[in-house]
Amino acid sequence: MSCFPCFGSSEKKAAKRKTSPQCSPQNDDKEIRHHATAVPLPQPPVYVSEENNRTKTQNETKQQNEATGKEGNGNIAAQTFTFRELATATKNFRQECLLGEGGFGRVYKGRLENGGQLAAIKQLDRNGLQGNKEFLVEVLMLSLLHHQNLVNLIGYCADGDQRLLVYEYMPRGSLEDHLLDIGSDQKPLGWFTRMKIATGAAKGLEYLHDKANPPVIYRDLKSSNILLDDEFNPKLSDFGLAKLGPVGEKQHVSSRVMGTYGYCAPEYVRTGQLTVKSDVYSFGVVLLELITGRRAIDTTKPTQEQNLVSWAHPMFKEPKRYPELADPLLEGDFPVRGLNQAVAVAAMCLQEEAQVRPLISDVVTALSFLSVGPIEDGSSIPAPLPHPEDDDDDDDDKERRDEESSEERQRAVAEAIEWGANTREENKRSHG
Repeated sequence: MSCFPCFGSSEKKAAKRKTSPQCSPQNDDKEIRHHATAVPLPQPPVYVSEENNRTKTQNETKQQNEATGKEGNGNIAAQTFTFRELATATKNFRQECLLGEGGFGRVYKGRLENGGQLAAIKQLDRNGLQGNKEFLVEVLMLSLLHHQNLVNLIGYCADGDQRLLVYEYMPRGSLEDHLLDIGSDQKPLGWFTRMKIATGAAKGLEYLHDKANPPVIYRDLKSSNILLDDEFNPKLSDFGLAKLGPVGEKQHVSSRVMGTYGYCAPEYVRTGQLTVKSDVYSFGVVLLELITGRRAIDTTKPTQEQNLVSWAHPMFKEPKRYPELADPLLEGDFPVRGLNQAVAVAAMCLQEEAQVRPLISDVVTALSFLSVGPIEDGSSIPAPLPHPEDDDDDDDDKERRDEESSEERQRAVAEAIEWGANTREENKRSHG
């Protein structure tokens, strides 16, 4: 299971830096004008934010125009910045303002002059992996799609050959910074924080898959693209590879294989056929990273452990081994039942056949109770998964046990979905 290495996770993480106060621009007597006019871009698809997708009506068209700031003219109401404004915001892109870098270019912390808002400013490398097409896709997507678990695009710059994107500043950086690039003096993420991040990321995907019309396939879900605010609420970022999903009778869209090695769904790698279930597979990899604290691909480990999914797969079949998957940095501080359910969800998402993977909406429901702390009202989460007998099996027994294990995982997910749905109904009634 691999994707083309040129799209691998070659992002170099900048060394942990304490941002200097000099990153904020000093007061300047020179007046810099701030542009907020709508910039014509290709006619975008229509997105709706209602809970249920339905045939577009005049009312939906009105809501869409209000949501995207356009009056039916196809323009994108995103703020535009001059290169000079963004150079001023980052003190001429000084090293102390650098937040990180990768194949796309560099990301800087800056303070915008109009209102002093902190922002993350991504300067695309003109010779990098992300070109004009990806730049336009990201501006379109993030201008039209709005959700609490998607990063907010403030604006962009397209001066000459300069291409920059301006996002809301996410103070805690990426999930990768706190899970996979953790320093010796850094406190590891707790279990419930990990599940909170997983649930939020799943909700972001749910919005893209179920609420956007046509649906959007994110195509680049990975730990470095999940950004965190002060309270560890996650937001999906970097939409340059996003694709519109299939509509009508079409079951998939065909695409050149792009993504990150270790996160790509196997059927997408083999055929180039992309569906929303491809994102579900990538989510399963991220969930497994959250459970184990391991990278999707880690060449520093022994050969048989370098691919996270391949390493974990044998343990998926034996629920009694699920605790072996837990990140050692958790030091056993996690609910065993919660671990069982999280591993069961990950295993379902990582199934080889796309058709049998769950919908992301079911994943959201299944994970909804895992992100909350110990329950105080006497309720209980679903019972722990049964353990198979610890005896020597012949081939027939092994095959039977594999089938039973698969059924156990599906039952665990079904129980989690039912529990999560019931909990949400109870919360609605209690607050109603």
